[in-house]
Amino acid sequence: MFCPKCASQNIDGASFCRVCGANISLVPQALSGRLPVANDESREARRSRRRHGRQPSLEHALKNVFMGIAFLFISVALSFSAGGRFWWFWMLIPAFSCMGTGIAEYMRLKEEKKTAFPLAVPTQPSMPTPPRVSALPPRNTGELVPPPPSVTEGTTRHLGAEAPTRHLDASTDVQK
Repeated sequence: MFCPKCASQNIDGASFCRVCGANISLVPQALSGRLPVANDESREARRSRRRHGRQPSLEHALKNVFMGIAFLFISVALSFSAGGRFWWFWMLIPAFSCMGTGIAEYMRLKEEKKTAFPLAVPTQPSMPTPPRVSALPPRNTGELVPPPPSVTEGTTRHLGAEAPTRHLDASTDVQK
């Protein structure tokens, strides 16, 4: 198996190139045509479905908005009654919560419809690109080129070499 970055030969099943260190774990899959397929479902749609267990719909959005309005009317009615004078404002919490949920679901529904049917942009016929002219002559592929040395071999060779010993004499240290 050859590295697509530096073209050095590596053993089959290697995850990284032995020369340049590039990730080559997907090269066998690419050569056989079995690349992983990306899921076409958007992240927002998955999060919405996971959170609510259903797709946003206009009926649910309107139901939540009208329930919020109903809670709002109940809280106003309680504010004028004798028994609800002290706790009517607590009914505002479910009122605004339901209205907010309904409005958010309506906005999500509109966003999904916008992305489901993108605007068609008319395409213009393009001019064919001229053939590329190379300034360099073609390389002779019949010549044998030695593979580049591996990173591991160079490091081992460098560590195996002993550094020259420096001797300091008193005569060389004397300043004039």
